[in-house]
Amino acid sequence: MRGLSRIFLVTLMALMVTPAVAAEKLRVGKAVAFAWTFTPVEVGIETGLFAKQGVEVEVSAFGGDAKMQQALTAGSIDIGIGSGPGMAFMAKGVPAKAVAAMAGIPRNMAVMVRYDLPIKTVDDLKGKKLGVTTVGSLTYGIGKRINQLKGWGDDGINVVPVGGMGPARGAIKTGQLDGYIGALEVGYALEEKKEWKVITTATPFVDDFITHVFFVRDSVIKERPEAVRAFLQGWFNTIAFMRKNKAKAVEITAKVVKLPTSVVSRAYDEEIGIFSSDGVFDPKAVAALKKSFVEMGRLKEIPDDKVLFTTQFVPVKPNM
Repeated sequence: MRGLSRIFLVTLMALMVTPAVAAEKLRVGKAVAFAWTFTPVEVGIETGLFAKQGVEVEVSAFGGDAKMQQALTAGSIDIGIGSGPGMAFMAKGVPAKAVAAMAGIPRNMAVMVRYDLPIKTVDDLKGKKLGVTTVGSLTYGIGKRINQLKGWGDDGINVVPVGGMGPARGAIKTGQLDGYIGALEVGYALEEKKEWKVITTATPFVDDFITHVFFVRDSVIKERPEAVRAFLQGWFNTIAFMRKNKAKAVEITAKVVKLPTSVVSRAYDEEIGIFSSDGVFDPKAVAALKKSFVEMGRLKEIPDDKVLFTTQFVPVKPNM
């Protein structure tokens, strides 16, 4: 018995001094810093929902989809949170794939113009200059889509890639731009200040669509698939948490986007329904996206699904 006790004590002491398994570190890049729909990553970090999956998330942000795709190509991030239209970059050689659908129809996006301009309806946008983040981005696609549905062609909205909010606000103040296509919550905040006004959301101009997806570098998919699964589990657990805990979600996300809680609460009500619950790629939405790549001049021909995304990580079921 003494021998067994000694073995037990030695084993217990060994377990006590064995270092804990290190968390998987993932560098996650957001296409832009100011979009409320990207803030669940910070919610997941602050609430420990990523940590529970053994993931340490390091977050950075860029001035649009194109710049984020450059970071994926350069290997400076492992995962990108960007737009569905950004999947076209995969067909252009970016060494990554979309691994899960994050959000559906873009109820989070809006067309905004300078507050004092005599622009009241979508028809008044014809011939106006509207800023967008980058060529090939979601915002760029929305502007082109409005032109297409209105039959305006080259005489319609002139979309101008300017990057993020800072350059856009400056260009609108100086009259270089008439407005901007961007996050709805930003429009609400600037409307309160009587700087910009929201003319329309993007919803009336889009049917089947994938607004946001998660991109992962091919090398990470191949070499660290369990880390990808852990990140996605943490994300979808976070979405489930946010749906059940509005007050906490608003508190955290308001700090991230640096907007009043009154604005973020309004954004929550309008946008919480945009998030996918399982990451599955809807076939109709994928088909619509692929068709738009050609119609908007992003690609010359419709690409094969396997070039754009992989389904090996979905569906994801929240396990809170």
